[in-house]
Amino acid sequence: MEILQYPFDSQLILRMKKKIRRELLADGSSRIKKKIAILGGSTTAGIRDMLDLFLLHQGIEAEFYESEYNRYWQDVMFENPRLADFHPEVIIIHTTTRNLNILPDLTDDSETIERKLNEVYETYRMMWDKISDTYHCPVIQNNFERPWYRLMGNRDVSDEHGMSSFVARLNGKIYEYARDHHNFFINDIDFLSSSFGLQKWNDPSYWYMYKCAPALPAVPELAFNLSNIIKSIYGKNKKALVLDLDNTLWGGIVGEDGADRIEIGQETAGGQLYTEFQTYLKAQKALGTLLTIDSKNDMENALAGLNRPDSVLKPEDFLIIKANWEPKDQNLKEIAKELNIGTDALVFVDDNPAERHIVRSQLPDAAVPEIERPEDLITTLDRSGFFEVTNISEDDIQRNEMYKANIERARQQTQFTDYRDYLLSLEMKAEIKPFSSRYMSRIAQLTNKSNQFNLTTRRCSEAELTQIAGDPEYITLYGTLTDRFGDNGVVSVVFGHKAEDVFHIDLWLMSCRALKRDMEYAMLDELVSRCRSEKIGILKGYYYPTKKNKMVLDFYEKIGFVKVSEDDEGNTVWELDISKSYERKNTVITVEEA
Repeated sequence: MEILQYPFDSQLILRMKKKIRRELLADGSSRIKKKIAILGGSTTAGIRDMLDLFLLHQGIEAEFYESEYNRYWQDVMFENPRLADFHPEVIIIHTTTRNLNILPDLTDDSETIERKLNEVYETYRMMWDKISDTYHCPVIQNNFERPWYRLMGNRDVSDEHGMSSFVARLNGKIYEYARDHHNFFINDIDFLSSSFGLQKWNDPSYWYMYKCAPALPAVPELAFNLSNIIKSIYGKNKKALVLDLDNTLWGGIVGEDGADRIEIGQETAGGQLYTEFQTYLKAQKALGTLLTIDSKNDMENALAGLNRPDSVLKPEDFLIIKANWEPKDQNLKEIAKELNIGTDALVFVDDNPAERHIVRSQLPDAAVPEIERPEDLITTLDRSGFFEVTNISEDDIQRNEMYKANIERARQQTQFTDYRDYLLSLEMKAEIKPFSSRYMSRIAQLTNKSNQFNLTTRRCSEAELTQIAGDPEYITLYGTLTDRFGDNGVVSVVFGHKAEDVFHIDLWLMSCRALKRDMEYAMLDELVSRCRSEKIGILKGYYYPTKKNKMVLDFYEKIGFVKVSEDDEGNTVWELDISKSYERKNTVITVEEA
């Protein structure tokens, strides 16, 4: 929905929020459901309403709990049956500088100021720790925005008595806590308020009349930022950028001007602009964003532009280059197919409004940011939150290399007529072991991102998975896969719970980059081995159909399970009897000994 796409008109969204919500709920989209608690130091109804809209737009249907006004600390620290019965899956602590009631006095010595700083921080730390121990869910905490006045003017930021200095030091302690706790996330209202305009953000009339902080016009910005964190936690990020070339990666038209005369490099203002954008994209690639090209150009001209000595991005930085005269929406479909991802994982960036309109019309699930000036390229992509980072795993850093290796595997396959011979030629090796803290971030990513090979589509945060891993009633397995072309990282996850001599498979999924590699058989063999060692005789599997997981409709049947029930919605239950014997199924992957 364009009205919710950055840059958006906050006032328009506030006016039309009921109509927007009706349209979102009526669009037929498949959404995951999450319970979100907002514990606020100010009025939060407006934040709830705006967050609801942005989450619906991003594929999450939220049920909300709200604390009473300024009761955020009490809701956590004291017995609260209403919050406990709600079973929150995300808790947002919405506090602002308005909630700081312990501040330095001009007469305080350094020791007193330090004591005050620690007292404020410890109040919050105790709350965060209590949430972790009680609710085992992600916490999103606002940092503190700059104060709306400076008692000492410019000295306020450097003098230890200054409120600005105190807030900056408090934020530093919060950031240290975030670095040490993987399920604790910062909602950076310090940046948002500066970008929005500190005076407008802190318009005092909204505080005195409604106890609203920030001011109502800023609430959509705040809610959008929150929604980006939540959708990232639950795997709703985009995966790939699809980039035009002419007047997008460089100034000018390479086919007309020639590679020597396009604008790039440090010689002109325009060249510097495009160089900065390419540098930004290079950094995105380092974080795991896949880079591809979709350009109406001859391949020779496209490569000539990218091979200029002063081009930051080179041909090898792109997984796929489509430089041809085919319709761009068709190229996008081909790019998605070759990467084995959905078009809903793509972000199309093009300076031409006609091309943007065509792609938006033909592929409505792809993201097509509206960029009116080249000066807005970085700001629009950055603020849109398409690739919001909540956790960085080893797989994220290696993602581009992994996808390159997958393309090489596809080329290798064409040399074989016998598929098993092809699999053996890959020289695959797997590590299949119980959940490890080393891989927990990647395991959480997979549970939230994998849609095609995901039998129950259960979504779990890292906090939930950590709790499951420590529960003796559960069996957990992750699987990594390497071959002659490289390391695929963690590609499969299985976990479930024991009930007497039956093991119930709560989740079984596999990354798209390991499909048709027989990894499922290696995982099953190890799961059976674990279950039999614990005197379990029956495996029970469940399949819940979605729009995206039809490929595993008959998965259990293929690996030897027997269907025991099916309801009117297509949900099926399967059983495998392993009490007497079991014949191992994996014949092509060498599994590391536990």
